[in-house]
Amino acid sequence: MRQSRQPTAEPIAIAFAFLLMAVYVSPLFILGEDAHIRVHDNLDSNIAWYKVLVGSGQWFGGVRSTIPQVINGLPRNAFGTEFSGIVLLHALFPSMQAYALSQTVTRIVAFIGMYLLLRTHFVKEADAWPIRVFGSLAFALTPFWPSGMLSTLGHPLALWAFLNIRARRSSWREWLTLGLLPLYSSLVLGFFFFLAAVGALWLRDLLVKREFNAPFLGSIAFMTAVFLLIDYRLLLSLVLAEEPTSRNEFFNSYFNFRQSVRHTFLHFALGHNHVETVHTKVILPVTILVSVLCAARRQWDRTARMFALLLGVNFALSAWYAFWFNKAWKPLKEQISLLTTFNFARFHFLRPLVIYLGFALACLILWRWGRMGRSLVIIALGLQLHVLFQSNDEHVQRKLNSPSFRQFYAVDQFAGIREAIGLPQRNYRVASIGLHPAVAQYNGFYTLDTYNNFYPLTYKHRFRQIIAKELAKNAGLRKYFDYWGGRCYVFVDELGMKFDYRKDSKKQIRHLQLDMNTFKEMGGRFIFSAVPILNSADNQLRLFGIFDHRQSAWRIYVYEVNHVHRRQGYHESAASYHCRSLL
Repeated sequence: MRQSRQPTAEPIAIAFAFLLMAVYVSPLFILGEDAHIRVHDNLDSNIAWYKVLVGSGQWFGGVRSTIPQVINGLPRNAFGTEFSGIVLLHALFPSMQAYALSQTVTRIVAFIGMYLLLRTHFVKEADAWPIRVFGSLAFALTPFWPSGMLSTLGHPLALWAFLNIRARRSSWREWLTLGLLPLYSSLVLGFFFFLAAVGALWLRDLLVKREFNAPFLGSIAFMTAVFLLIDYRLLLSLVLAEEPTSRNEFFNSYFNFRQSVRHTFLHFALGHNHVETVHTKVILPVTILVSVLCAARRQWDRTARMFALLLGVNFALSAWYAFWFNKAWKPLKEQISLLTTFNFARFHFLRPLVIYLGFALACLILWRWGRMGRSLVIIALGLQLHVLFQSNDEHVQRKLNSPSFRQFYAVDQFAGIREAIGLPQRNYRVASIGLHPAVAQYNGFYTLDTYNNFYPLTYKHRFRQIIAKELAKNAGLRKYFDYWGGRCYVFVDELGMKFDYRKDSKKQIRHLQLDMNTFKEMGGRFIFSAVPILNSADNQLRLFGIFDHRQSAWRIYVYEVNHVHRRQGYHESAASYHCRSLL
């Protein structure tokens, strides 16, 4: 009877898995802009980047074109390729809808890819379908880096295609897969490291099996070529750059040996913010259990050996990540700029594939050990899915009291500020304090501050003059800006490393020291501050207005630089708006 029911059980389970995925992403569609999504490296940056890029008229701009809305001319190349599927979504749909669609597409492809990989190459037993289906679902529900798209969650589908080609049983489907994945993923956010690993597999075949395997090598070269064509802007900007960028001052070798060892184990057990695997509570204990059982029983069949290999690779990736920041690298990084401008620590972006494939193999080993083993597998899969649903952004961000999409970008509030100022936005520049510049950028303001992967080093040094006295007060902020500088913010000693002060904050700035002459020379006219500046007059600033809105997370204190001439009646209109905005 079991064999007769088997053909229908797996398709029903697959349908149920798709239903669970729909439930998982449903808050994004049901709540819309009232949904709560990740702030770090998402709301504070990427989503605003897409809106700025699409609205700039430079979506397909030349390699030397700039986007004047950001830092008086951010190089177009800093926003990446025009051939990215996520940019297309943001061009076709409002930002929140584009985000929801991207989340859905990525998770569906991730599920299909892992399922094909397991069914074809690793979990082939007919009765082990729960591992294939729900192991793939678990992988698809990991809280991946949103703008990474399929940069990590696309690895199983790509590996399925590569392994089929390697085994010489491929068709046009595998080659089409390798050609299309680069359109919805990034080379530097995952696939560079994946292709390096697949290349190492080909080299292993050559050295061990004495097998050249031209189709396999050709498939690696094909996907690499597609990525290089699509990501040509990155290649030109970071590898063939004509002038230094902020990444040339990316000094990241500061761990001693003991710190590197400590971070190896922390990373192995807890993971990393940009490639969250949520493996600590369930997958890690299952992995340890299976490792102990395999060692005790001395049963090292092909599945057990592959499981052990993946466990070793997993630990090695954590060690690589931790030791990449070791001081021993410093002399070499100072000699070879590519080691600074390109983040080779991201080999650990392979860990989602390695961890979840290892989890599937651990479950398969238990599955083969009889009824108790199968019961443990079902419990482990169920618990892992429960943990992943608890990691849903809507649940996590609400628990953190993060603002919703609508509250974060506060479109109506900033429309009021724009109307109160009453000048074309291109005619003046603003900067933010206690508030991510992405908020102003999303609302069309031209900003002197920004958060970007790279921008001209000359601009970083010029902007530093504005905040030099504040950096001198705070060693942490000084190191953060000087040794990285991706956040080109108006840092304030009294605010520290907190960048988003909500309207319920009681924080005040009492001792601000900015170089407002440089600010004005760079075109700056307004400061948008999320907290009051009590010594504003000492910084050549005067309060223009206080702006609030019931659907905003912020209360914005708008300060204007002194000695800036305005048309007659300008301040009167601002004052009247101030009164209305607080009603």
